Amino acid sequence: MQTNPVPPAHSSLVAVGDSFTEGMSDLLPDGSYRGWADVLATRMAAKNPGFRYANLAVRGKLIAQIVAEQVDVAVAMRPDVITLVGGLNDTLRPKCDMGRVRDLLTEAVERLAPACEQLVLMRSPGRQGPVLDRFRPRMEELFACVDELAERHGALVVDLYGAPSLADPRLWDVDRLHLTAEGHRRVAEAVWQTLGYDPEDTEWRTPIPASAPPGWVTRRVADVRFTRQHLLPWIGRRLSGRSSGDGRAPKRPELLPFEA
Repeated sequence: MQTNPVPPAHSSLVAVGDSFTEGMSDLLPDGSYRGWADVLATRMAAKNPGFRYANLAVRGKLIAQIVAEQVDVAVAMRPDVITLVGGLNDTLRPKCDMGRVRDLLTEAVERLAPACEQLVLMRSPGRQGPVLDRFRPRMEELFACVDELAERHGALVVDLYGAPSLADPRLWDVDRLHLTAEGHRRVAEAVWQTLGYDPEDTEWRTPIPASAPPGWVTRRVADVRFTRQHLLPWIGRRLSGRSSGDGRAPKRPELLPFEA
């Protein structure tokens, strides 16, 4: 007689990374960010009494900073599950040493994998558009490294890059770098299923229904707003060596009980 698979019993989760894992731009009424990791933790907590959760991710962090500031902290927590998403900020820099990025990502995985029952890596989502197309070869080189490390260390890989729904510009915020709340919900669903939980949305990869494209004037207004509010400040930080995460602490730095 066929039996149903035993559902996972994960008692703790630690999320490591940058703004994608911090939750930008899934904005809450109090001005903080939720994001896919919080959504995932909420679901896991509902399934597992006594569940604990830490989110060490900070916006703007490069892979070297993630390794230096977050990896040892996550290792010391010894959770059931660790998620690691990093390196994409490096690929978007004008000058990027991909060899060093690969080496640092390798170091992170080699240290995190033995410290948890299950390490989860991701091929990050890629928005359609001419700007990111310029950096796409670097991104795909990073994702090839992710696949190799996962195979070597028994990690799971969540392929968001290959999901048609997450390439849709309508699932991205006005800064064109971070997902909307719906985008984060779909990412949470993808990780949830990859960890072995029963699907709550079997169609997370399916694109949202087509809609009439915005007119020329609307697009130009959006371009001007994007340039003034997001692109120019981003360029300014690059030129000055600053980061949006400078001096910012993680939103959940300790592995503490988390209720659904």
